[in-house]
Amino acid sequence: MTGIVVYGAGGRAGRAVTAEARGRGHRVTAVVRDPARYGDLEAEGVRVVRGDVTDRSTVPAIVGGHDGVVHAVSPFSGPEQGFAGLDPEFFVTAADALLDGMAAVSVPRLVVIGLFANLNDASGRPVMDDPAAFPPEIRPFAAAHTAGLDRLRERDGTAVDWLVLTPPARLEQAERTGRYTVGGEAAPPADAHLSYADLAVAIVDEIETPRHHRTRVSVTTR
Repeated sequence: MTGIVVYGAGGRAGRAVTAEARGRGHRVTAVVRDPARYGDLEAEGVRVVRGDVTDRSTVPAIVGGHDGVVHAVSPFSGPEQGFAGLDPEFFVTAADALLDGMAAVSVPRLVVIGLFANLNDASGRPVMDDPAAFPPEIRPFAAAHTAGLDRLRERDGTAVDWLVLTPPARLEQAERTGRYTVGGEAAPPADAHLSYADLAVAIVDEIETPRHHRTRVSVTTR
């Protein structure tokens, strides 16, 4: 049995990862901002704790004794939220907090859910740089995500084996098939899609048996 920490376990992706990990018999610690709101997770045998993915002072105590960590936290829920409260350094701060905190207690594997907008289009430029393909009004969120990816790449000396696993734009609430395809740095076709459940399958697979190391890859349905 593997011990897995899921930051952002209350969101759609985090819940899917938590369910997949529990379904495989793993011990799961769910990290959320308000544990009182997630009694349903505790009822499923999940340990629920309060935490903040950007707070490096708390990471070692939360992740110690586990085998892998999943970063499924997003500070942005959609354009209607606006950007007044968006910290452009959110993903950078989170990357540093997790890498440092995990290394301090020898937790070896980190899987981060990426954003399709910084995959590369057919011309080799990030999708987020094409206003016809990506809404310019939400570019600040894509830029924040990209800064976090860049920080992971900058941290070459880290002891943590990290992976950014990037789903397509069409991430859906759909049945688990258990099938998916892993690509590279290129964006998948516009009609590519993936369920949260199958994204969770790919994430837990990469914690159980790491195949991609210190890199970013795309993942779509197969």
